Parts: sequence; C-alpha cells; structure tokens
Amino acid sequence: MRYLTFLLFFPAFCFAQSGSETILQQLDDRTPHYAKVAQQIWELAELGYQETKSTALLQEELRSEGFTIEAGVAEIPTAFVASYGSGKPIIGVLAEFDALPGVSQAAVPEKQARDGSNNGHACGHHLFGTASVASAIALKDWLKANKGSGTIRLYGTPAEEGGAGKVYMVRAGLFDDVDAVLNWHPSDHNGATAGSTLSNKSAKFRFYGVASHAAAAPEVGRSALDGVEAMNHMVNMMREHVPETSRIHYVITSGGEAPNVVPAYAEVFYYVRHPQMQDVRDIFNRIVKAAEGAALGTGTTMEYEVIHGSFNLMPNETLTRMVHEKLELVGGVTYTAEEKAFAETLSETLPDSKRKPITTAELVAPFSAPEKPYPASTDVGDVSWTVPTTALRTATWVPGTSPHSWQAVACGGTSIATKGMMLAAKTMTLAGVEMFSSPKLLADAKAELERRRGPGFKYEALLGGRKPALDYRE
Repeated sequence: MRYLTFLLFFPAFCFAQSGSETILQQLDDRTPHYAKVAQQIWELAELGYQETKSTALLQEELRSEGFTIEAGVAEIPTAFVASYGSGKPIIGVLAEFDALPGVSQAAVPEKQARDGSNNGHACGHHLFGTASVASAIALKDWLKANKGSGTIRLYGTPAEEGGAGKVYMVRAGLFDDVDAVLNWHPSDHNGATAGSTLSNKSAKFRFYGVASHAAAAPEVGRSALDGVEAMNHMVNMMREHVPETSRIHYVITSGGEAPNVVPAYAEVFYYVRHPQMQDVRDIFNRIVKAAEGAALGTGTTMEYEVIHGSFNLMPNETLTRMVHEKLELVGGVTYTAEEKAFAETLSETLPDSKRKPITTAELVAPFSAPEKPYPASTDVGDVSWTVPTTALRTATWVPGTSPHSWQAVACGGTSIATKGMMLAAKTMTLAGVEMFSSPKLLADAKAELERRRGPGFKYEALLGGRKPALDYRE
C-alpha cells in the first residue's frame, strides 16, 4: 500500500520539484536587471494613481516575456492585469508601485533630501512591484518548461497608500476566478505571519457657510470652520463610547483664508480604523451623524466624500505556513562589508528603542499566527476576503527601520534592498510552484477562507459605489 501511495504521489512530486533549482538560478542571473528596474521606479517616486511611468515599465517587462496585458482595468489608468497560460489553477501575484509624498531622501545613511523630488518610496513599493514581476516571469518559465497547465496572473495595483486601488479591482470582479494570491511587503526582517490588520475608512467632510466681515458684520456670516470644529468636538467626545481598539484620526485640510473673514468653506479629513470592518462601518456612520449635527447647529451645510475604505486582512494559515517553509529554504540576507558599514551608520540614526542587531537580516523569524492585528491598514484586506491570500516580509531595510521613514527610502535605493527584494521573488516563486502542483493545498486554503468568513458572506466594499479617487494626491 505504501508503494502504491508513493506511485500516486510521485508524478506530482516530480512536477513540483522539476526545474525549481533552474528558475532560482535564473532569478540570480537576472538580479542586476531587476535591480535596475527597481532603481528606476525608486527614482520616479510617483504618487498614487499618478504612476504612469512606473506602471508602463512593469507592463513592458511582462509583455516582453509573453504575458498578455489588460491595462486601465477597474477604471484606473495605472492599474493592469498581466496573464500567462490557460486554465486552472489561477495563481495571482500582487504588485504595488506607488510612493509617498514628503519623504524625499537620497540613498545615503544620513538625512538628505533628493534633488528634484519631494516624494520617496518610504514603504518600498518599487521593490514590491519589481519582485512580484520577477516571480511571475519565473513562474511562467517554470510552467513552460514543465508543460504545466494553469494561469499565472500578475495584478498591477496602484495607490495602496490611501487610494485603495485593490478595492476597486476586487469590486470589479477581477479576482473572482482566482484560486490563491501571493503577496509580500518590504520590511526590516524576514518572516511569514498569518495575522490580520485594521480595517479602515476615510472621508473628507466639507462645510459651506456664508462669508462676511468678521468685525463689521459677523451676524451675517455663517462660519464653515465653526462647522468643522463643532464636528471635531463631538467626535472627540464620542471616543469614550467606541470600542477601545478603535482609532480615529483627523486633520483640518482647509480652515479659511484670513481671520477677519468668516470662512465660507472648510474641510476636515477623517480616518476610522478597527480590527473588524463592520465596526468601522458603524463608527463611520456615527461620525457622519456628528457632521450633520454640526452643520445644523452652526447654520452651515455639509457634504462628504468617501476617499477610501479597506477590509481587515483575512489570514490564511494553510498558505502562509507553506510560504514560511519556502522562506526558510531560501534563507535570509547577508551583507557585504560595504553594506554592513552603511547599515551600521544608518542604525545610529534610529531611536534606541528601535535598533536591532544588523545580523537580524540573516535570520528568518519563526512562523506565528498572532491574535492581535498589526496596527496598520492595507487594501490587500479586500483581496484576502475574496480569495485565499498569503504574504511574507523580507529584510529590504536595515533592521530596526520603520516604514514611512527617510531611513526606509535611503535603504530602498541600495543593494541591501535588492537582496531583500530577490529573496521575496525566490520565495514567492517556490510558493507558486507548490500552489500549481498541489490541488489539496488550494482546496484546504479555500476551505479555511470559507470557515473564517462564516456562512452567507457577500462582499460589499466599504467605499461603496464611488469611482476611483484618481485625484486624491492632487
């Protein structure tokens, strides 16, 4: 019986292993090329929904390798889907490429703005997109060499930073037929964790009043700024009466032009976060009521525009345990003497509480499935509620470096980042081979997703039916 079982298992085993060493070597051989691609996107540092050159660069990489490109999907000019192969299974790979405003930094270990740009890749999405493209091409080569059936599909997903690009793509049904999704993110360490994140919804609340001379005829005016401040006061009182794991942040983006003029227009930008998207919905609706009450009480009018909304991340332990095994197989990142000197100098600029040994980059953290969510939000959350999704992190930054910092931008323009990027590409490639080769793995992952979602789940985007906020960075 054991012999029969081996015979039944052997073809799939051979299919999974055949060519793996070859494609990893191909990734090594192409590392200089992919380093140049990532560097170009790092230098472009294009903001969300404005990534025209970055998306064109990645699309051309895939097109030249035989992928079919569908550009401008989900009413987003910079979004795209690249496909190779046919039939099932369909394995998706996510690729991001947007930068952040206000974090211009040169690739040096001390704070120094980069000439010609106010933006920077402080979350490493130039690496994210490039590694994902590299992995998709490697999986294409593996499918072709093994004459395997299945489809590799790379999703070019813009505006992760506050623009919720993936949400519109999920809402458009672009993930409906996918069997599993591979995803990764730059980090200061290597690991694969089956954890969650915070759900998030944001909106701009705009108040309209009546302008008047603030000294000569104040009784004629109706202050839009009063509307904003009344709203903020009520929301701040509401903080006592929301679940303690909630987060509410706001900034006044417009408060008037001059003190002696009653402001006719004012705007406040709100974020709401919670570990569960239903609580985000409920809290947000209460904030809307506060805004309506503020307008009524100040004699102004109010309208609001939802900017983005994303689900909390749905972990998939079935897939992530497998990814962790592949990550351990590939190993961590080892610095050269020059890279070590850069890392040590940059580490001195980090807060004492954040510093880690430089050798942390060589290690792979143990697998974990934490109950407490990571205190941030991502539009990958919506993907993960639709299709089994897994992720890993690799050390593209000096250990101890925080995302959205100038130190992250500095690391992103160096060979340290390239090494972490290619570690991610290799791990995703091995994980993709496993997915193509194991129907049981995919079936188990889908069963886990259905169990975690619960019966009767129907996807409804937090941002409703609004069109993509293509101008949110303008």
